[in-house]
Amino acid sequence: MASVNPRSGFCNSNSTFYSKRTPIPLPQNPSLDVTTFISSQAHRGRVAFIDASTGQNLTFSELWRTVESVADCLSEMGIRKGHVVLLLSPNSILFPVVCLSVMSLGAIITTTNPLNTSGEIAKQIKDSNPVLAFTTAQLLPKIVAASSSKKLPIVLMDEQRVDSVGKVRRLVEMMKKEPSGTRVMERVDQDDTATLLYSSGTTGMSKGVISSHRNLIAMVQTVVNRFGSDDGPQGEQRFICTVPMFHIYGLAAFATGLLAYGSTIIVLSKFEMHEMMSAIGKYQATFLPLVPPILVALINGADQIKAKYDLSSLQSVLSGGAPLSKEVIEGFAEKYPTVKILQGYGLTESTGIGASTDTVEESRRYGTAGKLSASMEGRIVDPVTGKVLGPNQTGELWLKGPSIMKGYFSNEEATSSTLDSQGWLRTGDLCYIDEDGFLFVVDRLKELIKYKGYQVAPAELEALLLTHPEIADAAVIPFPDREVGQFPMAYVVRKTGSSLSEKSIMEFVAKQVAPYKRIRKVAFVSSIPKNPSGKILRKDLIKIATSHSKL
Repeated sequence: MASVNPRSGFCNSNSTFYSKRTPIPLPQNPSLDVTTFISSQAHRGRVAFIDASTGQNLTFSELWRTVESVADCLSEMGIRKGHVVLLLSPNSILFPVVCLSVMSLGAIITTTNPLNTSGEIAKQIKDSNPVLAFTTAQLLPKIVAASSSKKLPIVLMDEQRVDSVGKVRRLVEMMKKEPSGTRVMERVDQDDTATLLYSSGTTGMSKGVISSHRNLIAMVQTVVNRFGSDDGPQGEQRFICTVPMFHIYGLAAFATGLLAYGSTIIVLSKFEMHEMMSAIGKYQATFLPLVPPILVALINGADQIKAKYDLSSLQSVLSGGAPLSKEVIEGFAEKYPTVKILQGYGLTESTGIGASTDTVEESRRYGTAGKLSASMEGRIVDPVTGKVLGPNQTGELWLKGPSIMKGYFSNEEATSSTLDSQGWLRTGDLCYIDEDGFLFVVDRLKELIKYKGYQVAPAELEALLLTHPEIADAAVIPFPDREVGQFPMAYVVRKTGSSLSEKSIMEFVAKQVAPYKRIRKVAFVSSIPKNPSGKILRKDLIKIATSHSKL
């Protein structure tokens, strides 16, 4: 490709930006599952997972033997290639065991957020049709309520006693089984589906994202290339897992990807600042992944934090979810001069891969999400005219590469509006790529509200509000907030004669959704602004909301 600009990576002849990173090596063998791929990588690591609160650990040899045992039991239970298995659990050192075992059989793992209500989980069960569920004693009632019509067989991931809810198996017993070596192995291809993670997508309601074994292998290779070439011998990196494993980044990096080069993963069952900071010193962690609000808390409380905790082992923090400002990057460098800041950008639909800053110098390009990830191609497309644009021009970012999803599960319409026939993924993010190949995210075309990194679809809350007998019309918008990023705010048109209050609307919604989806502000209006085709003009409402800090 003679016409690729060496600085920006932009090719004039097809208006495509090419990654400037070394391409990732992908295995040629078409019959390969991601579990086998990860377990066959050579490294010098010894301990795979440590439970931060109990200190209990799983060595690599224990991990792979356990995965084999659990896969054997699943096979005996009748789990086959193409079957869907639901996993509802907080982070634990057993979460990856379940994922790796299920995927090794060619079965499909679907995860769900422990904060979701049983009603939300029931929707996912109806859509993905799992044949088995793994969960914990504490979350068991949610699964039982969500699957009442389907009587899902259940495996419990902890040893707590539970009142009988039919036949419940225990993961601990499955792990003890001696691998038989006689299991009938079904051929699993890289193109087969490995995971089905639910995302609000680039528009609207929650949809199952189909990621193949090839997508996950590409993600693993990107992660290994990014961190494996880092300072320090392979197998001596220790990552604190602060991100939820049900989320693409947690699942693809911490439950699977980093194992490929022998890293140790220190697992926190839930995010708690003190537990996270203590674990760094206790387990001599070298990498700390986090979201921007936690980074800001580290800067603001730096003096007390440094006096109280041992952070001498920490080499890098990895920030994702939103670009960091110049003030934050410089503030962090001043308070923690020996720690590097690295950033990343990705979507569930791209298996968590998109762009990243891999050195301190790259992170100093303030406001950037980084350079396109290895083997990733990008286009900037005018959302109105469809014209493909060049460097320093703003439009919708389209991505293409080996980690781009196969599509949305049994949703042809959503797939064709997000993926084009050539495999380009429309991200729904308004971006530009500068003359040096750095990506900048300007705004979200998609209307998702990002609350503390969780995605909330306005359409879902609007549909819920319209079920209230006293509400004639409603619109939900993101309201900016320094602490949580954005929270859902509702504009409501009351039916004639109604004196419905802000408080009662908030309570009505809170009863039916996970805490992060709650409406935290309400304004009453006489009508909702819409375009001629009836689409809510959210941008107008956002302008009104943010121009009056008090409505």
